Amino acid sequence: MDLEVVKIENPGELNFILGHSHFIKTVEDIHEALVNTVPNIKFGLAFCEASQKCLIRWSGTDDEMIELAQQNAKKLSAGHSFIIFLKDAFPINVLRIVKQVPEVCRIFCATANPVEVIIAKTGLGRGIMGVIDGLASKGIENEADIAERKDFLRKIGYKL
Repeated sequence: MDLEVVKIENPGELNFILGHSHFIKTVEDIHEALVNTVPNIKFGLAFCEASQKCLIRWSGTDDEMIELAQQNAKKLSAGHSFIIFLKDAFPINVLRIVKQVPEVCRIFCATANPVEVIIAKTGLGRGIMGVIDGLASKGIENEADIAERKDFLRKIGYKL
């Protein structure tokens, strides 16, 4: 087995979701879940099919996001993985519904952070072992940091 690190290309620090699924209808079911949850959502989705033709299947509502998802899926080429890039939407708005799609097995990350994906490569194919999501911790928050966090969440409307 060989290990490889694949950096997710995310030029605009966009939010994305990286997951694992199990069936070709993943693309259509995730698409329907997203558009039914957030009207007018802008996203691109790519899914690495792991049997039959082994194509990168795709869908979305925004050409730029679709292309970004396709490019990253091609770099990953990991069986039954999918990646969704979001524009003007956040994982917190759609993550629950994505997890509820019957084909979705696992979510590796949902972030706008820099991400590196650890890929295992064998004679059979490629698979995602895990992810490195963002940077290492630099310390423990103090009272000022707590106040800043709470103020931020209220400013952006996620807490009352």
